[in-house]
Amino acid sequence: MPSKVEPALNSALEWFSSRNWQAFDFQKKTWKHYLDGYNGILNAPTGSGKTYALGLGILLEFMLTHKNYAEKTGNGLQVIWITPLRALSKEIRHAINEACEALNIPWEIAVRTGDTSTSERNRQRKKMPEFLITTPESLHILMSSKGYEKYFKHLKCVIADEWHELIGTKRAVQVELALSRLKALRPELKIWGISATIGNMDEALDVLLGNWSQERKTTIIRGDLDKKITVTSVLPDEIEKFPWAGHLGIRLLDKVIPIIKASKTSLIFTNTRSQSEIWYQKILDVAPELAGTIALHHGSISRELRDWVEENLHSEKLKAVVCTSSLDLGVDFRPVETIIQIGGPKGIARFMQRAGRSGHRPGAVSHIYFVPTHSLEIIEGAALRKGIDEKKLESRLPFIRSFDVLIQYLLTLAVSDGFHPPQIYREIKSTFSYRHIDEAEWFAVLNFIVTGGEPLEAYDEYKKVVVEDGVYKVTNRRIAQKHRLSIGTIVGDNVLKVKYLSGKFIGTIEEYFVTNLKPGDTFWFAGRNLEFIRIKALDVIVRKTNHTKGKVASWMGARMPLSSQMSAMIRTKINEALEENPVEPELKKIRPLIEKQQEISHVPREDEFLIERLESKEGYHVFMYPFEGRFVHEGIASLVAFRIAQVHPISFSIALNDYGFELLADQPIAIEEALELDLFTDEDLMTHIQASLNSTEMARTRFRIIAAISGLTFKGFPGKYLADRHIQASARLFFDIFETYDHDNLLYRQAFQEVMEFQLEESRMRSSMKRIQQQKLILKDIARPSPFAFPILVDRLSRDRMTNETLEERIKKMKLQIDD
Repeated sequence: MPSKVEPALNSALEWFSSRNWQAFDFQKKTWKHYLDGYNGILNAPTGSGKTYALGLGILLEFMLTHKNYAEKTGNGLQVIWITPLRALSKEIRHAINEACEALNIPWEIAVRTGDTSTSERNRQRKKMPEFLITTPESLHILMSSKGYEKYFKHLKCVIADEWHELIGTKRAVQVELALSRLKALRPELKIWGISATIGNMDEALDVLLGNWSQERKTTIIRGDLDKKITVTSVLPDEIEKFPWAGHLGIRLLDKVIPIIKASKTSLIFTNTRSQSEIWYQKILDVAPELAGTIALHHGSISRELRDWVEENLHSEKLKAVVCTSSLDLGVDFRPVETIIQIGGPKGIARFMQRAGRSGHRPGAVSHIYFVPTHSLEIIEGAALRKGIDEKKLESRLPFIRSFDVLIQYLLTLAVSDGFHPPQIYREIKSTFSYRHIDEAEWFAVLNFIVTGGEPLEAYDEYKKVVVEDGVYKVTNRRIAQKHRLSIGTIVGDNVLKVKYLSGKFIGTIEEYFVTNLKPGDTFWFAGRNLEFIRIKALDVIVRKTNHTKGKVASWMGARMPLSSQMSAMIRTKINEALEENPVEPELKKIRPLIEKQQEISHVPREDEFLIERLESKEGYHVFMYPFEGRFVHEGIASLVAFRIAQVHPISFSIALNDYGFELLADQPIAIEEALELDLFTDEDLMTHIQASLNSTEMARTRFRIIAAISGLTFKGFPGKYLADRHIQASARLFFDIFETYDHDNLLYRQAFQEVMEFQLEESRMRSSMKRIQQQKLILKDIARPSPFAFPILVDRLSRDRMTNETLEERIKKMKLQIDD
């Protein structure tokens, strides 16, 4: 390390010392590696000082390379700090501002997100700040500006914060593409990621850096701090009276209230926005004295309300906040003492991330309570503790060859100053996502943005790009405007603004929910009971009501499946629950249920695979338990049904959950014959999956997102958004056109690829099939549903409306059969 660097490092250490902080080894190592020209990923626990580790390295370099740096202003854009969540920008801005003031560096630290005003964005274009905190979408919007290259001519560094959250989403592909352009503009650029621990950290580095991971000095710096996490499961007094199925967890509310009251501040995490609304109301129903000290936070509530919640968490004015993943990431709420997780988080890394919201400072212990929502979920508490102890963290599968994102990116470049295809082709080939794209695919993408492709070339609106002297550019202002409004890869259902009669904005709600309301109906939203008055343009007009009953606002969205690591931990813990005197409290509590399972059927050991057969008034049932999560079970159940039907033609209905699946038929199921024919072989897996599933319909559903990202469909201009049903119809029409007339269309093929890789998790399904092949198959005939089977039956019954009995009545009947 050159001697001139030491004074700069000493400045950082002196500032830390003045605040009674002590720099960790990983922070000092990051500063030195950054100053030595490295690119890389910083991996350290939540609350350990990652922002200062990289932020100070950047500032120290500026001090070393600029004389009279304390007097130097208007330096141009030096740093882009990419964050996946707008809420993080305030915390990052505060930390870097503090460091700049301490080191006497007169930088402007600015934020550019979807919440940034038009006037502020215009001001930034005229004079860029030295340090810009932004999102992947806002960075691409900046790159769609005329003359965008001038904004980056002084750029020294790009930081991708919370990189583990971006990996596995198309937003990471957006970052990759933006970096490919910035690397070409600024060859001396440094690129760093900040990440919590994930299972594929080396691959995460390759995704971030692309070809630079082999061509430049790179490193992964790990802050090996022993972040202690204590996990306590909130358990029912009597397992026999606890629900065998369900997903709300309200039965344990009386045990959660004392935890809230005993803690200075608590975050109560739920897995869905609807669940957070319900828990918020139920807490107030049971403990009205908490009114005014408890709040609600999720992504559909207005930014103003969320800011109020976050500020009052910082100032310790709130005792508890019921929230979703909107508060998962690295916002520093130091007053938070306790985390409460309602229901299984489905992943060890997600659980650790949420636990880290408490004790959000170096050396502090993170406390998290796990609240199961049904009996079998109790075992997940023990599985989570084991996963944390053994650091069995999930990998994030990166998207590759996402042609919809590439098309959007090329249109962004064409809208700005245009692009030369040979140059951009070299750049995108340097990314992880597109390193294997060939020239035929590249020319197909170019042809698509110029002509719309063969089926659409007769329609001028799909001829978006023109070629002038070899430069691809958008010259139509309306096309440019529509594209800028569509930049991004987060595609959801159309949302409407919820407003009071006075015009005050409360939040957003999805169109499908509102269409089921009639004037005078009441519903819970943003922690308030509201009366629906009317829809005016794209606004849902409401007023407060004193009615105590109403619907709970709901949002579309797939349930999260169990991760493979959680699945393995659960299988292990089920075996431990069979032991004579299990040690862990969760296993002690669930042991009567496991004994009931053993009495009625069988509890599979880790080297066994359980199949149950049951005949009832409904028909003939077969239950299987891979314990691999609902996505994998969807594929395996369809595959097994198809293969059984090859033995004897038969039709099935299928139900599933994270633990297993059910096949139901109106005639006996030839399971023994099917097992003799190697039912679980992974040979011809793809062929049989495509034959067993309606893969075309699944791909058609997936294509709606692809069509939106690629610009085939347009949601409408502000204030004139199209109805979601019209957008879906348009996407289906495009899919059908490509299916009939352009079977090799890249977007059409991409839809099928994404179904296999991300919806059915084909690689994980194949691994599961190989595991089952090596296990001993246990076939049990049962006289009544077992505890393992019961939740699957309930899941199906909740969707079956062809009965005069209520779901509760039907469940009680089944429960009585089991108890007898």
